[in-house]
Amino acid sequence: MVKIASIGSGSKGNGTLLAAGETLLLIDCGFTLKETEKRFLDLGVAPSDLSAILVTHEHGDHANGVAALSRRYNLPVYMSHGTHLTGRCSDVHQAVCFDAGECFSIDEIAVSSIMVPHDARQPCQYVFRVGKLKLGLLTDVGHVTPHIVESYQNCDYLILEFNHDLAMLNSGPYPPSLKRRVGGDLGHLNNHQAAELLFYAEHPGLKRVLIAHISQQNNSLDAVESAIKQRLGSHFDKHQFATQEAGFDWVCLDLDAQAAGPEHLSRKAVGV
Repeated sequence: MVKIASIGSGSKGNGTLLAAGETLLLIDCGFTLKETEKRFLDLGVAPSDLSAILVTHEHGDHANGVAALSRRYNLPVYMSHGTHLTGRCSDVHQAVCFDAGECFSIDEIAVSSIMVPHDARQPCQYVFRVGKLKLGLLTDVGHVTPHIVESYQNCDYLILEFNHDLAMLNSGPYPPSLKRRVGGDLGHLNNHQAAELLFYAEHPGLKRVLIAHISQQNNSLDAVESAIKQRLGSHFDKHQFATQEAGFDWVCLDLDAQAAGPEHLSRKAVGV
């Protein structure tokens, strides 16, 4: 069985669980050790069940709890060389470092690290494969590149950031410097950018989109729905939302996913 869950998603902390057979991975941990253990318990698993932790980048909402969790449960931590050099995740039980863009395997899970534009030191996101099944995880991205479009085509399941509504961000309470950071090319995807990427990633084999990293100050579910409807049409109903408080509960992934063939292709991006 392959399944995914989130222990929380947003600017106050992030963590995604991927289970495949006896292998259990945690991607990012932005919560304290105590809070992480509580959130694991809510999902019916224990940190001692983990096989490894993967880190996307060093920002606190993704990495604050990584070192303590790794040391407490003797877990290896996979991260880019750049993330390791920041020192945020250097004091771990075991560091396994790679260059963003490299591929590797953890037991039966094949992992592709994807280079992304974000204001961190060698940040990456991930695409996971178990057999024919392809799961994409994409948050903390400033803008959509052709490489991202290519990497996330033909996913069977996709966890995708819809961080902010641009109008809400511009009129909201953030100071100007933070507005520029969040809305800039090395910040986060706004709703229309994310919907545009989803338009190119959508295909008949895409079963579920988990919408993540939604800003509590600068976004709303209605604004996300409006952006999706505007770009993909009102018929698109493959999505559900992750929350900061509870993430999302376990989603069992269909192992009968089929690899893309000539009749099973995503749209091709032009001028992204």
